[in-house]
This record gives sequence, C-alpha cells and structure tokens, in this order.
Amino acid sequence: MLRPRIIPCLLVHDKGLVKTVRFSSPKYVGDPVNAVKIFNEKEVDELIVLDIDATANRAEPNYVMIRNLAAECRMPLCYGGGVRSVEQAVRIIKLGVEKIAVSAGAVEEPRLVSRIAEYVGRQSVVVVLDVRRDPKTGAYEVWTHNSTKNSHRDPAELAAEVEALGAGEITVNSIDRDGVMEGYDIALARHVREAVSVPMTVLGGAGSLKDLELLVKELGILGVAAGSLFVFKGVYKAVLINYPSRAQKNVINAGACPERGK
Repeated sequence: MLRPRIIPCLLVHDKGLVKTVRFSSPKYVGDPVNAVKIFNEKEVDELIVLDIDATANRAEPNYVMIRNLAAECRMPLCYGGGVRSVEQAVRIIKLGVEKIAVSAGAVEEPRLVSRIAEYVGRQSVVVVLDVRRDPKTGAYEVWTHNSTKNSHRDPAELAAEVEALGAGEITVNSIDRDGVMEGYDIALARHVREAVSVPMTVLGGAGSLKDLELLVKELGILGVAAGSLFVFKGVYKAVLINYPSRAQKNVINAGACPERGK
C-alpha cells in the first residue's frame, strides 16, 4: 500500500546546514553530515538536500559534499542546487544520489528535464518550483535564484509542462510560508496537484505534525516535506534534529485514502 512520504529538507549555505525565513536570513543550525547521521537513526522515509548557494552564484554543485552525504545516507537522497546540465546530473547520480532536483535550470530551459531524464531515468528527475503569491493579484508565480527572479509562470501550468517533458516528480515550495511554521499553503498545493499525475511533494510552512496530517487529509498520498519542523524544537526554536515516531507517522498516514492520491 502506498503511503505519504515524510521528508526532512536540509538547506546548505556556506557548507553549513541553515534554515531560512521566506528565503532570507539563513540561520546556522549545524553540520549537514551530522544531521544525516541522526536522520539515519530515526529511519526517515527520504531526505532532500538543497544547496541554496550554487544557483545564485552560478557555481558547480559541490561534488565533495554530495559524495560525503550520499556515503552516509541510508535513505533515498534527493539533491538540488546548481544543476544545469546532463553531465552534472549524471555525475551526481554516480555519487550515490537517487534523485536530482532541478529548479532554475528547468524553469529557464524546460527541455533540460527531457535531456536529464533520458540519461538518468524519469524516476530520478524532480522539478522544484519555488512559488510566491502576488499580493496585488493573488496569482501564484514561480520564482528562481533564491526568490530574486520572477519567471511570471503559473506553477500548475509549468508543472504540467515539465511532467510532459519527463519530470518524474514535482516539489512545490511556498516562499511565503518558508520558515514561518504556520501551516502549508494547501490552496497552492491543490492548484498544482490537480494539474499533474506524477508524485508530488509539498514544502514550506509546517509548524507541527498536525500540519502534515492536515495536508495528507486534504490531498491524499504525496510527499510532505519540512525544514524548520525537523531541526527546531519548542517555542524558542532550540536546534534539535527530530522526526515523527512510528505511532505519530501512523496518525499522519491515516488521512491518506488511496483513491485521493494521484
């Protein structure tokens, strides 16, 4: 039986693990490899690691870091950051990473998705759409380069396009909800979910396990990802790597009816 995937998302900045708020003010929270070791012990479903420097600085992926993370990881690993070519994607897969996340490269050149999928397989290509809602019009728009460049593309339309080109998964990340821990933008998640049939992951806004449970209840089987929720604890946001227990996961999963997922 398919179940929702509960996925920690780690952001890397200046080679350290950080957490942002609405894509700004990165706060150092530890060493990425140490975080992976702890998540191994907690038997997480999957892990996303995003290098937030690479694309903004037009830099190559940090292959040494990726190799170290992949060597330590005991769960499926998705890496994103700076991937703009087939050669980079293939090299990362060969380091032991299961999925390649492409964001700016896919937005600016959607056919890059087809080329990467041809070499590494559709199931290994994840397109990440960072989305902000226009405060004047209420329209959702995809942004890139750490929310500094507006593509003026609707995320549902773009998601459908990259799915047709070979994306095996879509990750929707709410810029407005990033780090605020006030709940997911379920309207945004539904907007994109209705446009695609491939697996989808939602990121941005989770402040409690109830938020994960609500998202699953509303949208069924999908990936529920979070950053702050899994690295902070308590009202003072003390740094503490954490993850739901089996009993807590069962509660979250209970809302997912197979006929509701796509």
